[in-house]
Amino acid sequence: MKLSLLLFVLLLQLQLMAQFSIGHTTITFNDPSRSGGFGTGGGAGRQIQTEIYYPSYTAGENTAVASYPNFPVIVFGHGFAMSWDAYSNIWQHLVPQGYILAFVRTEGSLIPAPSHGDFGADLALVATKMLALNGTVGSLFNGKVKQKVVIMGHSMGGGATMLAAENNSSIAGIVGLAPAETNPSAVAVCENISVPALIFSGSNDGVTPPIDNHLPMYQGLASACKSYVSITGGGHCYFANSNFNCDFGESTSSQGISITRAEQQQKTFEILDPWLQYVLNTDCYALADFQASLINTAGTVNQTTCAQPGINALIYWDNIQMSTPTPGDYYQWYVNGQIMVGETNDTLIIPVDFGGTFTVSVLSANGCDTSNFITLQGSVGEEQLNFSLYPNPTNAILNVEFQKQLLGHYEILDVSGRALTKEAVNSNQLKIDCSNLSKGSYLLKIYENGRYTTKKFSVN
Repeated sequence: MKLSLLLFVLLLQLQLMAQFSIGHTTITFNDPSRSGGFGTGGGAGRQIQTEIYYPSYTAGENTAVASYPNFPVIVFGHGFAMSWDAYSNIWQHLVPQGYILAFVRTEGSLIPAPSHGDFGADLALVATKMLALNGTVGSLFNGKVKQKVVIMGHSMGGGATMLAAENNSSIAGIVGLAPAETNPSAVAVCENISVPALIFSGSNDGVTPPIDNHLPMYQGLASACKSYVSITGGGHCYFANSNFNCDFGESTSSQGISITRAEQQQKTFEILDPWLQYVLNTDCYALADFQASLINTAGTVNQTTCAQPGINALIYWDNIQMSTPTPGDYYQWYVNGQIMVGETNDTLIIPVDFGGTFTVSVLSANGCDTSNFITLQGSVGEEQLNFSLYPNPTNAILNVEFQKQLLGHYEILDVSGRALTKEAVNSNQLKIDCSNLSKGSYLLKIYENGRYTTKKFSVN
Protein backbone atom coordinates (compact mmCIF):
# COMPACT_ATOMS: atom_id res chain seq x y z
CA MET A 1 0.00 0.00 0.00
CA LYS A 2 1.31 3.42 -0.91
CA LEU A 3 2.07 5.81 1.93
CA SER A 4 -0.91 8.13 2.09
CA LEU A 5 -0.61 11.89 2.31
CA LEU A 6 -1.79 12.08 5.89
CA LEU A 7 0.62 9.45 7.08
CA PHE A 8 3.39 11.39 5.34
CA VAL A 9 2.21 14.54 7.11
CA LEU A 10 2.15 12.69 10.43
CA LEU A 11 5.72 11.50 10.04
CA LEU A 12 6.78 14.98 8.98
CA GLN A 13 5.17 16.41 12.11
CA LEU A 14 7.08 14.01 14.32
CA GLN A 15 10.33 14.87 12.56
CA LEU A 16 9.76 18.60 12.98
CA MET A 17 8.76 18.25 16.62
CA ALA A 18 12.16 16.69 17.32
CA GLN A 19 14.00 19.58 15.68
CA PHE A 20 12.62 22.74 17.28
CA SER A 21 15.11 25.50 17.92
CA ILE A 22 14.84 27.63 21.07
CA GLY A 23 13.41 31.13 20.98
CA HIS A 24 13.43 33.51 23.94
CA THR A 25 11.41 36.50 25.05
CA THR A 26 10.85 38.40 28.30
CA ILE A 27 7.37 39.35 29.52
CA THR A 28 6.56 41.20 32.73
CA PHE A 29 3.11 40.23 33.95
CA ASN A 30 1.30 42.12 36.70
CA ASP A 31 -1.05 41.43 39.57
CA PRO A 32 -2.99 44.63 40.36
CA SER A 33 -4.11 43.24 43.73
CA ARG A 34 -0.55 43.07 45.11
CA SER A 35 2.61 45.17 45.18
CA GLY A 36 6.34 44.56 44.82
CA GLY A 37 7.80 41.81 42.70
CA PHE A 38 10.60 42.09 40.16
CA GLY A 39 10.69 43.88 36.81
CA THR A 40 8.99 46.87 35.24
CA GLY A 41 6.43 47.65 32.59
CA GLY A 42 3.84 45.05 33.41
CA GLY A 43 1.18 47.52 34.48
CA ALA A 44 -0.17 48.62 37.84
CA GLY A 45 0.50 46.41 40.84
CA ARG A 46 3.00 43.62 41.43
CA GLN A 47 5.58 43.13 38.66
CA ILE A 48 6.35 39.52 37.70
CA GLN A 49 9.16 39.40 35.15
CA THR A 50 9.21 36.06 33.34
CA GLU A 51 11.84 34.62 31.00
CA ILE A 52 10.12 32.51 28.37
CA TYR A 53 11.79 29.90 26.17
CA TYR A 54 9.72 28.40 23.38
CA PRO A 55 9.84 26.20 20.26
CA SER A 56 10.85 28.10 17.15
CA TYR A 57 12.22 27.35 13.70
CA THR A 58 14.93 29.98 14.31
CA ALA A 59 16.88 30.31 17.55
CA GLY A 60 17.16 33.78 19.05
CA GLU A 61 15.39 36.68 20.70
CA ASN A 62 11.71 37.24 19.88
CA THR A 63 11.77 34.90 16.89
CA ALA A 64 8.44 33.55 15.69
CA VAL A 65 6.94 30.69 17.67
CA ALA A 66 6.83 27.53 15.57
CA SER A 67 3.57 27.35 13.66
CA TYR A 68 2.54 23.80 14.46
CA PRO A 69 1.32 22.32 16.70
CA ASN A 70 0.27 24.54 19.62
CA PHE A 71 2.41 23.95 22.66
CA PRO A 72 1.68 23.21 26.35
CA VAL A 73 3.29 25.33 29.07
CA ILE A 74 5.58 24.60 32.01
CA VAL A 75 5.87 27.40 34.58
CA PHE A 76 9.07 27.07 36.63
CA GLY A 77 10.01 28.35 40.10
CA HIS A 78 13.69 28.80 41.01
CA GLY A 79 15.43 27.83 44.23
CA PHE A 80 16.39 30.11 47.13
CA ALA A 81 18.87 32.81 46.00
CA MET A 82 19.14 31.14 42.59
CA SER A 83 18.72 32.77 39.20
CA TRP A 84 16.51 31.41 36.43
CA ASP A 85 19.55 30.83 34.20
CA ALA A 86 20.80 28.11 36.55
CA TYR A 87 18.12 25.97 34.91
CA SER A 88 19.26 26.18 31.30
CA ASN A 89 19.56 22.38 31.44
CA ILE A 90 15.78 22.27 31.88
CA TRP A 91 14.80 24.49 28.97
CA GLN A 92 17.51 23.16 26.66
CA HIS A 93 16.13 19.66 27.15
CA LEU A 94 12.39 20.33 27.09
CA VAL A 95 11.83 23.17 24.61
CA PRO A 96 13.04 21.17 21.56
CA GLN A 97 10.44 18.53 22.47
CA GLY A 98 7.64 21.06 22.05
CA TYR A 99 7.11 22.75 25.43
CA ILE A 100 6.98 26.44 26.36
CA LEU A 101 9.02 27.11 29.54
CA ALA A 102 8.22 30.20 31.62
CA PHE A 103 10.74 31.04 34.38
CA VAL A 104 9.43 33.41 37.06
CA ARG A 105 12.11 35.79 38.42
CA THR A 106 10.45 37.20 41.54
CA GLU A 107 11.62 36.49 45.13
CA GLY A 108 15.23 35.92 44.12
CA SER A 109 17.01 37.88 46.81
CA LEU A 110 18.92 36.78 49.90
CA ILE A 111 18.08 39.99 51.77
CA PRO A 112 15.27 40.76 52.18
CA ALA A 113 14.23 37.15 52.60
CA PRO A 114 11.88 35.91 49.87
CA SER A 115 8.15 35.68 50.47
CA HIS A 116 7.14 32.08 49.78
CA GLY A 117 3.46 32.97 49.70
CA ASP A 118 4.00 35.66 47.08
CA PHE A 119 6.18 33.32 45.03
CA GLY A 120 3.46 30.66 45.00
CA ALA A 121 0.89 33.26 43.96
CA ASP A 122 3.24 34.45 41.20
CA LEU A 123 3.60 30.93 39.79
CA ALA A 124 -0.16 30.45 39.76
CA LEU A 125 -0.76 33.82 38.12
CA VAL A 126 1.85 33.28 35.41
CA ALA A 127 0.27 29.90 34.62
CA THR A 128 -3.04 31.68 34.00
CA LYS A 129 -1.45 34.54 32.08
CA MET A 130 0.51 32.20 29.80
CA LEU A 131 -2.63 30.33 28.77
CA ALA A 132 -4.39 33.65 28.11
CA LEU A 133 -1.66 34.68 25.63
CA ASN A 134 -3.17 32.18 23.23
CA GLY A 135 -5.96 34.69 22.59
CA THR A 136 -3.94 37.89 22.84
CA VAL A 137 -3.72 39.70 19.49
CA GLY A 138 -0.19 40.89 18.80
CA SER A 139 1.43 38.40 21.17
CA LEU A 140 4.12 36.02 19.91
CA PHE A 141 2.00 33.30 21.44
CA ASN A 142 -1.36 34.19 19.90
CA GLY A 143 -2.87 30.92 18.67
CA LYS A 144 0.23 28.94 19.73
CA VAL A 145 -0.51 27.89 23.34
CA LYS A 146 -2.18 24.59 24.14
CA GLN A 147 -4.52 25.04 27.10
CA LYS A 148 -2.55 22.72 29.37
CA VAL A 149 -0.03 23.88 31.98
CA VAL A 150 2.17 22.21 34.59
CA ILE A 151 3.83 24.11 37.44
CA MET A 152 7.32 22.90 38.29
CA GLY A 153 9.92 24.12 40.75
CA HIS A 154 13.21 23.38 42.48
CA SER A 155 13.89 23.71 46.21
CA MET A 156 12.07 26.86 47.37
CA GLY A 157 10.36 26.92 43.97
CA GLY A 158 9.27 23.32 44.52
CA GLY A 159 7.61 24.26 47.80
CA ALA A 160 6.06 27.32 46.17
CA THR A 161 4.70 24.98 43.47
CA MET A 162 2.63 23.29 46.19
CA LEU A 163 1.33 26.67 47.33
CA ALA A 164 0.41 27.53 43.74
CA ALA A 165 -1.38 24.20 43.24
CA GLU A 166 -3.58 24.35 46.35
CA ASN A 167 -7.22 24.08 45.23
CA ASN A 168 -6.06 24.92 41.70
CA SER A 169 -7.89 22.69 39.21
CA SER A 170 -6.90 24.85 36.22
CA ILE A 171 -3.45 23.26 36.08
CA ALA A 172 -2.75 19.82 34.64
CA GLY A 173 -0.12 18.74 37.17
CA ILE A 174 2.89 19.64 39.31
CA VAL A 175 6.55 18.61 39.50
CA GLY A 176 8.76 19.17 42.53
CA LEU A 177 12.55 18.90 42.28
CA ALA A 178 13.79 18.51 45.86
CA PRO A 179 10.90 20.72 47.07
CA ALA A 180 11.58 22.65 50.28
CA GLU A 181 9.15 23.27 53.11
CA THR A 182 7.95 26.87 53.06
CA ASN A 183 6.19 29.47 55.17
CA PRO A 184 3.20 29.16 54.79
CA SER A 185 3.65 25.41 54.89
CA ALA A 186 3.88 23.56 51.56
CA VAL A 187 3.40 20.29 53.44
CA ALA A 188 0.15 21.49 54.99
CA VAL A 189 -1.48 22.47 51.68
CA CYS A 190 -0.75 19.15 49.96
CA GLU A 191 -4.02 17.71 51.23
CA ASN A 192 -5.73 20.28 48.99
CA ILE A 193 -3.87 19.23 45.82
CA SER A 194 -5.57 16.64 43.60
CA VAL A 195 -3.84 17.08 40.22
CA PRO A 196 -1.20 14.54 39.04
CA ALA A 197 2.08 15.08 40.87
CA LEU A 198 5.69 13.96 40.48
CA ILE A 199 8.25 14.51 43.26
CA PHE A 200 12.00 14.00 42.73
CA SER A 201 14.47 13.64 45.59
CA GLY A 202 18.20 13.09 45.96
CA SER A 203 18.84 10.48 48.63
CA ASN A 204 21.88 12.42 49.96
CA ASP A 205 20.25 15.85 49.96
CA GLY A 206 21.33 17.62 53.13
CA VAL A 207 19.91 21.02 52.15
CA THR A 208 16.28 19.86 52.19
CA PRO A 209 16.47 16.42 53.83
CA PRO A 210 13.88 14.14 52.15
CA ILE A 211 12.42 12.88 55.42
CA ASP A 212 11.47 16.43 56.45
CA ASN A 213 10.61 17.92 53.06
CA HIS A 214 10.02 15.76 49.99
CA LEU A 215 8.44 12.71 51.58
CA PRO A 216 5.88 14.57 53.74
CA MET A 217 4.72 16.48 50.66
CA TYR A 218 4.34 13.29 48.64
CA GLN A 219 2.55 11.51 51.45
CA GLY A 220 0.20 14.45 52.03
CA LEU A 221 -0.89 14.86 48.40
CA ALA A 222 -4.52 14.00 47.65
CA SER A 223 -3.67 13.24 44.00
CA ALA A 224 -5.01 9.97 42.60
CA CYS A 225 -1.87 9.82 40.45
CA LYS A 226 1.24 10.78 42.40
CA SER A 227 4.80 9.48 42.23
CA TYR A 228 7.91 9.87 44.35
CA VAL A 229 11.37 9.20 42.87
CA SER A 230 14.48 9.00 45.04
CA ILE A 231 17.73 9.16 43.08
CA THR A 232 20.31 7.05 44.91
CA GLY A 233 23.42 9.06 45.77
CA GLY A 234 21.82 12.24 44.42
CA GLY A 235 22.13 15.73 45.83
CA HIS A 236 20.00 18.83 46.18
CA CYS A 237 21.61 21.20 43.68
CA TYR A 238 22.27 18.65 40.95
CA PHE A 239 18.81 19.13 39.42
CA ALA A 240 20.16 22.49 38.20
CA ASN A 241 23.40 23.60 36.62
CA SER A 242 26.23 24.67 38.89
CA ASN A 243 25.21 27.70 40.98
CA PHE A 244 27.45 29.31 43.59
CA ASN A 245 24.81 29.93 46.27
CA CYS A 246 23.24 26.49 46.00
CA ASP A 247 26.54 24.64 45.69
CA PHE A 248 27.98 26.46 48.70
CA GLY A 249 24.97 25.51 50.80
CA GLU A 250 25.24 21.91 49.66
CA SER A 251 28.95 21.75 50.48
CA THR A 252 28.16 22.54 54.11
CA SER A 253 25.22 20.15 54.52
CA SER A 254 25.11 17.23 52.08
CA GLN A 255 27.36 14.21 52.50
CA GLY A 256 28.02 11.12 50.44
CA ILE A 257 26.80 12.33 47.05
CA SER A 258 28.00 9.55 44.77
CA ILE A 259 26.77 10.44 41.26
CA THR A 260 27.60 13.30 38.93
CA ARG A 261 25.35 16.23 38.12
CA ALA A 262 24.95 14.92 34.56
CA GLU A 263 23.95 11.46 35.81
CA GLN A 264 21.34 12.90 38.16
CA GLN A 265 19.84 15.03 35.42
CA GLN A 266 19.78 12.11 32.96
CA LYS A 267 17.88 9.92 35.44
CA THR A 268 15.46 12.77 36.08
CA PHE A 269 14.70 13.28 32.40
CA GLU A 270 14.27 9.55 31.75
CA ILE A 271 11.31 9.64 34.14
CA LEU A 272 10.11 13.21 33.64
CA ASP A 273 9.82 13.07 29.83
CA PRO A 274 7.10 10.39 29.56
CA TRP A 275 5.26 11.88 32.55
CA LEU A 276 5.03 15.25 30.80
CA GLN A 277 3.94 13.56 27.57
CA TYR A 278 1.16 11.82 29.50
CA VAL A 279 -0.02 14.83 31.49
CA LEU A 280 0.41 17.66 28.97
CA ASN A 281 -0.27 15.80 25.72
CA THR A 282 -3.01 13.48 27.03
CA ASP A 283 -1.06 10.43 25.89
CA CYS A 284 -2.17 7.31 27.74
CA TYR A 285 0.53 5.22 26.09
CA ALA A 286 3.10 7.57 27.61
CA LEU A 287 1.65 6.66 31.02
CA ALA A 288 2.78 3.09 30.40
CA ASP A 289 6.19 4.40 29.31
CA PHE A 290 6.39 6.49 32.49
CA GLN A 291 5.60 3.51 34.68
CA ALA A 292 8.19 1.45 32.85
CA SER A 293 10.75 4.22 33.43
CA LEU A 294 10.08 4.04 37.18
CA ILE A 295 11.09 0.39 37.06
CA ASN A 296 13.89 0.54 34.52
CA THR A 297 15.80 3.73 35.44
CA ALA A 298 18.83 2.40 37.26
CA GLY A 299 19.78 3.97 40.57
CA THR A 300 16.29 5.14 41.56
CA VAL A 301 13.76 4.02 44.15
CA ASN A 302 10.14 5.01 43.73
CA GLN A 303 6.62 4.99 45.13
CA THR A 304 3.57 5.58 42.92
CA THR A 305 -0.21 5.45 43.01
CA CYS A 306 -0.76 5.94 39.25
CA ALA A 307 -2.93 3.17 37.84
CA GLN A 308 -1.91 1.22 34.76
CA PRO A 309 -3.85 2.24 31.65
CA GLY A 310 -6.78 -0.06 30.95
CA ILE A 311 -7.99 -1.41 27.61
CA ASN A 312 -11.67 -0.69 28.14
CA ALA A 313 -12.28 2.11 25.63
CA LEU A 314 -14.44 1.22 22.62
CA ILE A 315 -14.30 2.26 18.96
CA TYR A 316 -17.26 2.29 16.57
CA TRP A 317 -16.61 2.52 12.83
CA ASP A 318 -19.13 3.32 10.10
CA ASN A 319 -16.80 3.61 7.05
CA ILE A 320 -16.83 7.41 7.26
CA GLN A 321 -15.72 8.05 10.80
CA MET A 322 -14.57 6.41 13.99
CA SER A 323 -15.96 7.35 17.37
CA THR A 324 -15.72 6.25 20.96
CA PRO A 325 -18.70 6.15 23.32
CA THR A 326 -16.36 5.84 26.32
CA PRO A 327 -16.84 8.96 28.47
CA GLY A 328 -13.75 10.98 29.33
CA ASP A 329 -12.28 14.42 29.84
CA TYR A 330 -9.69 14.18 27.05
CA TYR A 331 -9.25 12.03 23.96
CA GLN A 332 -6.27 11.24 21.74
CA TRP A 333 -6.29 9.30 18.46
CA TYR A 334 -3.29 7.34 17.17
CA VAL A 335 -2.35 5.76 13.87
CA ASN A 336 0.34 3.10 13.59
CA GLY A 337 1.31 3.76 17.19
CA GLN A 338 1.91 7.50 16.72
CA ILE A 339 -0.13 10.44 17.98
CA MET A 340 -2.40 12.09 15.41
CA VAL A 341 -1.64 15.66 16.40
CA GLY A 342 -4.81 17.71 16.86
CA GLU A 343 -7.17 14.71 16.82
CA THR A 344 -8.46 15.13 20.36
CA ASN A 345 -12.24 14.72 20.00
CA ASP A 346 -14.35 11.63 20.61
CA THR A 347 -14.85 11.37 16.83
CA LEU A 348 -12.28 10.94 14.05
CA ILE A 349 -13.24 11.69 10.43
CA ILE A 350 -11.36 9.27 8.17
CA PRO A 351 -9.93 10.67 4.91
CA VAL A 352 -10.86 8.42 2.01
CA ASP A 353 -7.24 7.83 1.00
CA PHE A 354 -5.91 7.08 4.46
CA GLY A 355 -4.95 3.60 5.64
CA GLY A 356 -3.39 2.43 8.87
CA THR A 357 -4.03 0.94 12.29
CA PHE A 358 -6.08 3.24 14.53
CA THR A 359 -6.69 3.37 18.24
CA VAL A 360 -7.88 5.94 20.79
CA SER A 361 -7.04 6.71 24.40
CA VAL A 362 -9.50 8.24 26.83
CA LEU A 363 -8.29 10.16 29.88
CA SER A 364 -10.67 10.76 32.79
CA ALA A 365 -10.52 11.28 36.52
CA ASN A 366 -10.41 7.49 36.87
CA GLY A 367 -7.24 7.21 34.79
CA CYS A 368 -6.45 6.13 31.23
CA ASP A 369 -8.26 3.69 28.98
CA THR A 370 -7.08 2.62 25.55
CA SER A 371 -9.12 0.89 22.87
CA ASN A 372 -8.83 -2.07 20.60
CA PHE A 373 -7.15 -1.56 17.20
CA ILE A 374 -8.90 -1.10 13.85
CA THR A 375 -6.88 -1.50 10.67
CA LEU A 376 -8.08 0.15 7.45
CA GLN A 377 -6.71 -0.37 3.94
CA GLY A 378 -6.04 2.96 2.24
CA SER A 379 -6.93 3.69 -1.36
CA VAL A 380 -4.35 4.35 -4.05
CA GLY A 381 -5.47 7.82 -5.10
CA GLU A 382 -1.92 9.11 -5.14
CA GLU A 383 -0.27 8.79 -8.55
CA GLN A 384 2.91 10.29 -9.86
CA LEU A 385 2.36 13.51 -11.83
CA ASN A 386 5.71 14.58 -13.20
CA PHE A 387 6.76 18.06 -12.14
CA SER A 388 9.80 19.79 -10.68
CA LEU A 389 10.05 22.68 -8.26
CA TYR A 390 12.89 25.10 -7.55
CA PRO A 391 14.57 26.74 -5.74
CA ASN A 392 14.03 24.55 -2.70
CA PRO A 393 14.27 26.00 -0.13
CA THR A 394 12.97 29.35 -1.31
CA ASN A 395 12.39 32.74 0.27
CA ALA A 396 10.34 34.31 -2.51
CA ILE A 397 9.16 32.62 -5.74
CA LEU A 398 8.73 28.85 -6.03
CA ASN A 399 8.92 27.78 -9.69
CA VAL A 400 6.94 24.68 -10.70
CA GLU A 401 7.39 23.08 -14.13
CA PHE A 402 5.28 20.28 -15.65
CA GLN A 403 6.27 18.00 -18.54
CA LYS A 404 3.05 18.92 -20.34
CA GLN A 405 0.09 21.26 -20.08
CA LEU A 406 -1.69 20.47 -16.81
CA LEU A 407 -5.38 21.15 -16.24
CA GLY A 408 -6.21 20.91 -12.55
CA HIS A 409 -5.36 22.81 -9.39
CA TYR A 410 -2.75 23.01 -6.66
CA GLU A 411 -2.81 23.41 -2.87
CA ILE A 412 -0.16 24.51 -0.41
CA LEU A 413 -0.55 22.80 2.96
CA ASP A 414 1.18 23.33 6.26
CA VAL A 415 2.54 20.35 8.18
CA SER A 416 -0.81 19.87 9.93
CA GLY A 417 -2.43 19.18 6.54
CA ARG A 418 -4.30 22.53 6.60
CA ALA A 419 -4.69 24.06 3.13
CA LEU A 420 -3.24 27.60 2.99
CA THR A 421 -3.65 28.29 -0.74
CA LYS A 422 -5.76 26.72 -3.49
CA GLU A 423 -5.48 27.85 -7.13
CA ALA A 424 -6.43 26.51 -10.56
CA VAL A 425 -3.74 25.33 -12.98
CA ASN A 426 -3.98 25.48 -16.78
CA SER A 427 -0.37 25.74 -17.85
CA ASN A 428 2.92 23.90 -18.02
CA GLN A 429 4.49 26.09 -15.35
CA LEU A 430 3.69 28.07 -12.20
CA LYS A 431 5.34 30.86 -10.24
CA ILE A 432 4.08 30.72 -6.65
CA ASP A 433 4.78 33.69 -4.37
CA CYS A 434 5.94 32.28 -1.00
CA SER A 435 7.07 35.57 0.52
CA ASN A 436 4.03 35.65 2.83
CA LEU A 437 4.76 32.22 4.30
CA SER A 438 6.57 31.83 7.61
CA LYS A 439 9.85 29.97 7.72
CA GLY A 440 9.33 26.23 7.83
CA SER A 441 8.26 23.20 5.80
CA TYR A 442 5.22 22.93 3.53
CA LEU A 443 3.60 20.54 1.10
CA LEU A 444 2.70 21.30 -2.53
CA LYS A 445 -0.13 19.07 -3.73
CA ILE A 446 -0.95 19.00 -7.46
CA TYR A 447 -4.31 17.57 -8.67
CA GLU A 448 -5.40 16.46 -12.15
CA ASN A 449 -8.34 14.19 -13.11
CA GLY A 450 -8.70 12.74 -9.62
CA ARG A 451 -4.98 12.04 -9.32
CA TYR A 452 -2.55 13.94 -7.13
CA THR A 453 1.13 14.12 -6.25
CA THR A 454 2.65 15.75 -3.18
CA LYS A 455 6.14 17.21 -2.78
CA LYS A 456 7.74 18.89 0.19
CA PHE A 457 9.39 22.32 0.04
CA SER A 458 10.80 24.75 2.58
CA VAL A 459 10.76 28.50 3.12
CA ASN A 460 13.86 30.04 4.67
